[in-house]
Amino acid sequence: MHQASTTPLTQPSIATPREPIAWRVLAAMVVVLVLWASAFIAIRAIGESISPGPLALGRQLVGAVVLVAIAVVRRPPLPGGRALLLIAAYGVLWFAGYALVLNVAERHLDAGTVAMLVNIAPLLVALAAGALLKEGFPRRLMVGIAIAFAGVVIIAMGGIGADSEPIGIVLGVLAAVLYAAGVLVQKVALRSADALSATWIGCVVGALVLLPFLPQTVVELGDAPTPAVLGVVYLGVFPTAVAFLLWAYVLKRSSAGATASATLAVPAIVVLLSWLLLGELPTVFGMVGGALCLAGVAWSRRKPRAA
Repeated sequence: MHQASTTPLTQPSIATPREPIAWRVLAAMVVVLVLWASAFIAIRAIGESISPGPLALGRQLVGAVVLVAIAVVRRPPLPGGRALLLIAAYGVLWFAGYALVLNVAERHLDAGTVAMLVNIAPLLVALAAGALLKEGFPRRLMVGIAIAFAGVVIIAMGGIGADSEPIGIVLGVLAAVLYAAGVLVQKVALRSADALSATWIGCVVGALVLLPFLPQTVVELGDAPTPAVLGVVYLGVFPTAVAFLLWAYVLKRSSAGATASATLAVPAIVVLLSWLLLGELPTVFGMVGGALCLAGVAWSRRKPRAA
């Protein structure tokens, strides 16, 4: 991932032209957060009309069409060898696995609680990096994991509303695991691959993996009401294609830590949108447990004080 460049102290005059770029990056990040949050709401709303497999396939097919069209225009370099294999793995884990499990989870649990469970993924990434990439296990990470684990336990004990089922918690955590695995593979792939190429190829691979749902998708989309079909198109165009392209734009112009930390705002946006659009709110236990999950992630990302 590309880090934002810094301006030398000996050239203060260069700082002014960079300011508009900072505003563009901030605006792009806000759009990404809102689009990703809206995906949780759309999935929950469409779930009654279209089952998880067809919903995942429809979303990835639409996203793939948009991303391939953009790639044809921009013609990014194609990855090869190991990078291509990593991108394929990323497509299986993220665009296929995560999308499918998330759809199933939201049939058993409200959107806000699922969003809070999914956002423990950064902790899982840090754990895997410590074990596989030899980055170690700093104290703040272990404390953050303990806090987040307490949050998951609280959700499991009393975070299930009248229209929810306990299996939703298991599926939410599984979605977080797939999310974390996809991010780890993506980080390695982007060391030698273009961001647009990684995104469109990953999305196409995800759609190919989900093709067994094609016959069911054709039947269900044919019988589904128009708003549900439009919801599938929305998921493919905006939370998938547009949001991922803007995410790559932000990553190239800001630090990975800052952008990843900003995603902690997604569950709060989801809870607000879920309340306004679906009339759903997590239980009190779900809110407390979710807050602990996010607090654990935030604590793990604290920078140690300089000596």
